[in-house]
Amino acid sequence: MNRTALPLVLRWAVLLLAVVGWEAAARAQGSVYFPPPLRIARHARDLWFSGPAGHLFLTPAAVGTILPSLGRMAAGFALAAVAGTVLGIAVGRSRRAYALCNPVLQFARAVPPPALVPVFVVVFDFGTPMQVASIVFSAVWPVLVNSAEGARTTDPLRLQVAAVLRLTAPERLWFLILPSALPRIFAGLRLSLSLCLILMVFAELLPGSDNGIGFTLTDAQTRSDLLTVWAALVLLGTLGYLLNTGLLAIEKRLVGPRTPARRTA
Repeated sequence: MNRTALPLVLRWAVLLLAVVGWEAAARAQGSVYFPPPLRIARHARDLWFSGPAGHLFLTPAAVGTILPSLGRMAAGFALAAVAGTVLGIAVGRSRRAYALCNPVLQFARAVPPPALVPVFVVVFDFGTPMQVASIVFSAVWPVLVNSAEGARTTDPLRLQVAAVLRLTAPERLWFLILPSALPRIFAGLRLSLSLCLILMVFAELLPGSDNGIGFTLTDAQTRSDLLTVWAALVLLGTLGYLLNTGLLAIEKRLVGPRTPARRTA
């Protein structure tokens, strides 16, 4: 077995052992509050993934549960990524702007998202705009701060060479600053993606929600439908893993494999 395949096999082996252990413990316990994973998987399949092949095996319940949540999360993440990257690079390239804005950035990123719910309700009322706004506000700060730090670490010697070569400001941004900041930008994007998933669920737990994974969790808990609660939790974990894997693949394509120095940064 080559060195590339061995870590992958070990990761899946650990996951398989965890699932087997969970199955054995749940069957030995026999508690309705702790169902075995195979039963949860069958329930999730029947609930969300037993539709026709023409609809990608999605059932009507999946269309009304998973797709609205992914839509809110995608909108919030896209807005946070664009705004955080643009503002972060703009702030990071100016020492004065960074010094002036850094206290505000640190203050804003420290405000807990639930504390801002009354403000967003007043501004946007209940509904999708309020949910997306709450996701964007809390997810933008990791991208913004990391983008600013990445822009500040651009090699001054390269900037001096660019000035000698009379590169324009857009050329310096595209060929020097952005490539230098990309590792830090993606570090912020990964953290922001995790926050978007958490905030998506939290926003759908609020009054006024009538669809989404968070709403399904609340509704299932109210009806004491524990299998659906567990299925939703497993679904969230799976979505988080798949989304993070996709983002890591994009990072690897644009930045290259992470070196030990980058991992410790």
